This record gives sequence, structure tokens and C-alpha cells, in this order.
Amino acid sequence: MSKNYFMSGITDLLILAILDKGDRYMYEIVKCISDFSKGKLDISQNTIYTVAYKLGDDGKISEYSKLVGKRRTRVYYHLEPKGKEYLNELMENFSTVTDGIFNLLKTLDEGDDTNA
Repeated sequence: MSKNYFMSGITDLLILAILDKGDRYMYEIVKCISDFSKGKLDISQNTIYTVAYKLGDDGKISEYSKLVGKRRTRVYYHLEPKGKEYLNELMENFSTVTDGIFNLLKTLDEGDDTNA
């Protein structure tokens, strides 16, 4: 069985999932996390930057600058094939963990803990 990166990689998962839908700059990534989670996930921009640097160093994402307006440049992040593979692994782990938690809670709720 492969190592379960879910618990330590939730921010990785969120960033990679967002970038899987298209290139984004940092503010967009932070805003997507907050907006799409309906405010339940509020991860600081500093945390996102730290994880993005790590993902970049690992070759999972890349960055490029794009001129917006006359003088302003934005750094966009792009999902690389290695990042897509990692995202798929994280998604599998996420599914396994959430299914396991759901099954445990459902069994406890039904009062059927005779297998414990």
C-alpha cells in the first residue's frame, strides 16, 4: 500500500486541484479556496506560497510571469505532468480516508460496533 499523503497534503491537494482547471496567480488560488469552500477553508496566502514553492521545487508545478496592464506583472502557476500524477494519488488517498471515516461514523451511529 502506498503512503497516505492526505493528512499532510491537504493544501497540496487544493492547489493542484485548482491548477488542474487552469493556470492561476496566487490571489486567485487563495480566493478559490475560500470561495469554493464557502468560507470553511481559509488558508493564508503565506501558507499557499510556502506550499507552491515546495511543489515548484519538486517539479509538480511551474511558474511564469505575464504582463497585465502597462507595468504590472503577475506570476501564474501551471500544473506539470508530475503534479497531475501527484494530484491523482492525493485524490485516491482522499477518497480512501473519507470513505473510511464515513463508514466508521455510520457504523457507530447505527450502534453496530460488534466487530470492534
